[in-house]
Amino acid sequence: MPAQRWRNLLVQTLIAAGLLALLWWLLDATATNMRERGIRSGFDFLLEPAGFGIGESLLPFDSTDSALWALAAGLANTLRVALPAIFISTMLGTLVGLGRLSPNLLLRKLCAAYVEALRNVPLLLQLLAWYFIVTDLLPAASEALQLAPHVFLSKSGLSVPWLGGDDGLLDLPQRGAMNVSGGAAMTPEYLALLLGLSLYTAAYVAETVRAGIAAVPRGQSEAALALGLTRLQNFRLVLLPQALRGIIPPLTNQHLSLTKNASLAVAIGYPELVSVANTTLNQTGRAAECIALIMAVYLILSLLTAWLSAWLERRSGRWADRS
Repeated sequence: MPAQRWRNLLVQTLIAAGLLALLWWLLDATATNMRERGIRSGFDFLLEPAGFGIGESLLPFDSTDSALWALAAGLANTLRVALPAIFISTMLGTLVGLGRLSPNLLLRKLCAAYVEALRNVPLLLQLLAWYFIVTDLLPAASEALQLAPHVFLSKSGLSVPWLGGDDGLLDLPQRGAMNVSGGAAMTPEYLALLLGLSLYTAAYVAETVRAGIAAVPRGQSEAALALGLTRLQNFRLVLLPQALRGIIPPLTNQHLSLTKNASLAVAIGYPELVSVANTTLNQTGRAAECIALIMAVYLILSLLTAWLSAWLERRSGRWADRS
């Protein structure tokens, strides 16, 4: 057995060395070809002024800031839409998934229709549809729809109360003769992207939740109900802890897909990471470097997500054992 283990380790080491050698050869060949054609290479452009503006940015940004800061602003914009969308899609998808298991026929069919409709329409078309709804079908800012006290929806986006100023008081949006002022405003691009990503991913989350719960043997629920547990206690103490083991890995994959799907925002003009990197590429001509940076960022996000998924899976296993 030890000899077999050493042979396996040797084979894996040789394969890894071969892949690294191939990668080095590809990088060297690319650099040589670029030098022969007089194409500049390197990452020195990251410290040079970006030379362009960003329409909306979570981080303060100016065209005189570095290209590196522009990419950081693009990444912040990606996370700004991805994290709320992950929360919304998880909550909505869980409710729809539970609805698919409901004994109520109407609710079950409505949830099934939602899942089938959203999963079978390409996300890009859904983003364009939401952008059209927000920018064309909604009223102008002067006639904004009031969804709740001091919450207004119009072609200019969604305005909600927000903490403002150094005093930390709540800044309430007010509808004026020309526009809505005050509070925090979500632009039409951000709002369309948030809705599109959330509703689309929720359909996949719903199927993940439904399958995870359905995989728990029916006898577990029957035994819990026979012991006098209510349906809510049965779900919280018996079904959910066991279902989480099967739900968490595919659910994490859906969250990761949502983050990567945010790159489709370029179609509706929201300046996330890929959009900013594309503008940087056009400004500097450093195509290989910009693409490599995008790949590196998404690789890091994927590794962090995989680590978080493994941690949650271990925690859910201990929770189920205690239950």
